[in-house]
Amino acid sequence: MWVQRIAEIDRNTTETKIKLRLNLDGQGTYNVRTGIRFFDHMLELFTRHGGFDLDLVCNGDLDVDQHHTVEDVGIALGEAFDKALGDKKGILRAGYFVMAMDETLAIAAIDISGRVGYAVDDQVNVPIVGDLQTELVTDFFDGFARGGRCNVHVKTMYGRSNHHKIEAIFKAFARALRGAVSRDERMKDLLPSTKGLL
Repeated sequence: MWVQRIAEIDRNTTETKIKLRLNLDGQGTYNVRTGIRFFDHMLELFTRHGGFDLDLVCNGDLDVDQHHTVEDVGIALGEAFDKALGDKKGILRAGYFVMAMDETLAIAAIDISGRVGYAVDDQVNVPIVGDLQTELVTDFFDGFARGGRCNVHVKTMYGRSNHHKIEAIFKAFARALRGAVSRDERMKDLLPSTKGLL
């Protein structure tokens, strides 16, 4: 019998105060407030496409810059996934997805390996989309990889709309992560590693 995988994170620094609750085995419901509406939108669609439930509130020093908010949300969300996965027995561990969004195509690959690595190539060529500083997309995935102790690779293959380029990456990331955290009944008592440690 599988147990439900839920984690709560309270992360407080002088730059951000983050409170979140994550259910890996949810129905894609969300309540997200970061103060950056486009970023909220990306987290909402990430939650829906991943099939997770997420309640997340971040009060950050947006009067300084968006960087601390975006990076720290990435870290906290990664920590929540790591915590919710527990001993990681029975998970698939790795996942990938190719996401088409109108004229844009993006890919994502995840390995919940216990090792931190990330590569982001979003092909975005404007400094702002909506109200989000686009260079911070990389900082989000960097933060998630560090918090989640995993490898995250995302890439836009091609596209015209910068909005679509970012959105397709977040959707591909959600679907890849959904696969990686999925559980295999045949392997439920085994760690997906020959090293005996993740």
